[in-house]
Amino acid sequence: MTSPYDAEDAEELAHDIEQLRAQLAILTTEAFRPELADIDRLPTSEIARIMNGEDRTVPGAVAVQLPAIAAAIDAAAERMARGGRLVYAGAGTAGRLGVLDASECPPTFNTGSDKVIGLIAGGPAALVNAVEGAEDSAELAARDLDGIGLGADDTVVGVSASGRTPYAVGAVEHARAAGALTIGLSCNPGSVLTAAAEHGIEVVVGPELLTGSTRLKAGTAQKLVLNMISTITMIRLGKTYGNLMVDVRASNDKLRARSRRIVALATGAPDEATEAALTAADGEVKTAILMLLADVDAATASARLDKAGGHLREALRD
Repeated sequence: MTSPYDAEDAEELAHDIEQLRAQLAILTTEAFRPELADIDRLPTSEIARIMNGEDRTVPGAVAVQLPAIAAAIDAAAERMARGGRLVYAGAGTAGRLGVLDASECPPTFNTGSDKVIGLIAGGPAALVNAVEGAEDSAELAARDLDGIGLGADDTVVGVSASGRTPYAVGAVEHARAAGALTIGLSCNPGSVLTAAAEHGIEVVVGPELLTGSTRLKAGTAQKLVLNMISTITMIRLGKTYGNLMVDVRASNDKLRARSRRIVALATGAPDEATEAALTAADGEVKTAILMLLADVDAATASARLDKAGGHLREALRD
């Protein structure tokens, strides 16, 4: 027999679910598209054509938000130049995309693993399996941020397709209260996440091919914006020379070969000189380039780069 306490809990749960249904019903990312109701009856080639057409609309939606994206990046780069970190926080697909972007920064830009961080609701286990209830906890987001020692020079990017996910919103609210820079990335207009953040980026991609499956257009939009945030921030921090990844970390054979190619492209030096410079520079690409272009030894090149804060162009003007 059900106790009054159980009945009361069930009634409260039912009320919460009804409220959530009402919230989801007004989100563009959750809208039902009756014209696609028979998509499962179409030939595979036709479904692929429709899907490809849907995907082509995403870059245009991102383009609308370029001013907001640029402003957020400039603010984040300023904080990182002072020693701050870039932190992504999200649940489900949004969280996984943040972790992916963060994990690619060390080999691409030679950042420490603690400089760009991806937090996903439910922790690392949630990367491959759903963790029940994790996305509904703003308190969990606050604990995760406290766990990495959140500071005022950090930037926290809350990522949520709906713009209402408690974990992402809670992360932004907690970070803002701590004095950190906050960015909200969502795919719905007028979102709670945008209201909570200093910089709101709302890439409105419209209803999905599969109703509510925000791993599709919304996920693609989030990936494009996260690419911009990390890449352009690193460009602003001097992690590139032109369009060359001069801070690449040569951690495997492919990257070692890429390092040699980058030095050759930047300097025009022959293979022998490129190899000698990289050996003297202990594999540091920027140091090797500066040695060759400024005709200095490794110690001098390293000192000039340190003085220039790692900016190769500035070091070349020294």
